[in-house]
Amino acid sequence: MIEVKNLEKNFDGVEVLKGISTTFETGKVNLIIGQSGSGKTVFLKSLLNVYQPTSGEILFDGRDINKMSRDEKMSLRSEIGTVFQGSALFDSMTVEENIMFPLDMFTNLSFREKKRRVFDVVGRVHLNKANRKYPSEISGGMQKRVAIARAIVNNPKYLFCDEPNSGLDPYTSNIIDDLLLEITKEYNTTTIINSHDMNSVMTIGEKIVYLRHGIKEWEGNKEILINAGNKNLIDFVYSSELFKELREYFLETNKTSIENIITKPNPNETDF
Repeated sequence: MIEVKNLEKNFDGVEVLKGISTTFETGKVNLIIGQSGSGKTVFLKSLLNVYQPTSGEILFDGRDINKMSRDEKMSLRSEIGTVFQGSALFDSMTVEENIMFPLDMFTNLSFREKKRRVFDVVGRVHLNKANRKYPSEISGGMQKRVAIARAIVNNPKYLFCDEPNSGLDPYTSNIIDDLLLEITKEYNTTTIINSHDMNSVMTIGEKIVYLRHGIKEWEGNKEILINAGNKNLIDFVYSSELFKELREYFLETNKTSIENIITKPNPNETDF
């Protein structure tokens, strides 16, 4: 669990985050949403200690990251997995070598043990046929799965994802969403995702935090999102004609989530 208490962040006197308090729960997919410029990226980077907050507390299972020593922060870093927006794979490394990188950085495992762990997660994200390939030789969806495998290879307690569906087609995005949800449950991680993808919000949003102008305007889950009383949130989530029509359908039929009408693809059907 990650607790955020009265978090504020200023840049040159300009307030970007304004007194945000929330809790990201263990074993759940927690989404941070909001328009561009709402403070989502600064919020995520503050949680990762890339940015030092101006004030407030960030507690990782009761441990305040801003009061940790350098060694304590390094220890915490070994408990964190990160999926970057552009995947951030090393072009000169194979899929296996990319995935093994965190094990080289943060563990004293033998090479055989590291190979075994890599083999496990390669299978977990359905990349068995691509383990010897380089990033340039695989699709964008496969690169995302490599990034996810690298993020979970060290059995992290906390998983951070920055726009994991960015640049992907809807079919592949659904598969990435399903994979992140399954991993969250399987490993009981505290998963936090920055997202613009409304399909993600309404299919895997077990906890949703909506930011606007650096303020937390709403929080809840996908089940109560449809009836949220926040006009700014409704205008943001249901900005397209398709989602407006879906919302009307949900309200008329008393359905609570788009996942009731989405047909989930089979990740074994094809390479993507």
